[in-house]
Amino acid sequence: MNFFDALHISSSGLSAQRLRMNVIASNLANINTTRTAEGGPYRRKDVVFAARPVSKSFQGMLKSQMLGRLCEVKVIGIIDDPRPPCSKYDPQHPDADENGYVSLPNINLIEEMINMISATRSYEANVAAINATKKMALKAMEIGR
Repeated sequence: MNFFDALHISSSGLSAQRLRMNVIASNLANINTTRTAEGGPYRRKDVVFAARPVSKSFQGMLKSQMLGRLCEVKVIGIIDDPRPPCSKYDPQHPDADENGYVSLPNINLIEEMINMISATRSYEANVAAINATKKMALKAMEIGR
């Protein structure tokens, strides 16, 4: 593995976690949204990640198989949470049904905050890996002098 592969893998992690933070922010911003263009309350979103081999060439794939598989993170989709919306009794609400119940988004504030902390920690770990890789590359160049 060379320095560029390490930087590429860490940068894919940074991009993935940045997108995850954006989705979490969207969930938090819409925690009380009862109307959407599709109808009904906002549906909580979640990001799906997958590990993908770094190299696309035959030689690179062969090398990664021999040395151990190097994988980067790819976002393969943003999905709606399948859990049903929450119902709350509020007959005064404009979106209440005939029984006085309002359908609210299926967003748990504590779960979203935990996901935000996890995304932040992952982002910080990838930044630390990039900084360590840069330091190693600088030390290698100093040795070559």
